[in-house]
Amino acid sequence: MSASGGKAKTALSTGAKAVRQRLKMLLPAGKAAPGPPIGPRLGQVGLNIMQFCKEFNQSTAAIEEGVPIPTLITAYTDRSFVFETRKPPVSFFLRRLAGVEKGSSNPGRTFVGEPVTLSAVYELAQIKQQDANLRYTSLESLCKSIIGTARSMGIRIVDDRALAPAGQSSGPRPELVTPVDE
Repeated sequence: MSASGGKAKTALSTGAKAVRQRLKMLLPAGKAAPGPPIGPRLGQVGLNIMQFCKEFNQSTAAIEEGVPIPTLITAYTDRSFVFETRKPPVSFFLRRLAGVEKGSSNPGRTFVGEPVTLSAVYELAQIKQQDANLRYTSLESLCKSIIGTARSMGIRIVDDRALAPAGQSSGPRPELVTPVDE
């Protein structure tokens, strides 16, 4: 019997690539360039920086330029790589919806921008649920998380269900989102 005691073969002997490092970066869509911060981070791992920038910019061509994209890069020992892009952060969407550049410097006491409606929160939760890491998270949990992020940024959430004409629903079903007190 071998020294491994009949255990599973190593990743190299089965043909799978050995992972050298995993990197998480927040990159602007369509604007990846070999300069800092991308160049130094990828250069330390030994990846072809220009190839990554070219592939990243091609994969984010359909997205508005400059939108921050969370990117997970897996670097292998043979200097190859794969990357996965996710949806922009919730804070980016909330700032866009509220029409502000940044959140409140004193959240909870001062509010910034236009109020965000519960129906917008629900739509945002549906967008974020498409990410691989949030696929199995309930919409209710995502909505609560988004509401918490909005509160920590000083962005007011308003319940727009009361504003809808009788017989029409302007937002999510009440059982999906807990009402927010103002």
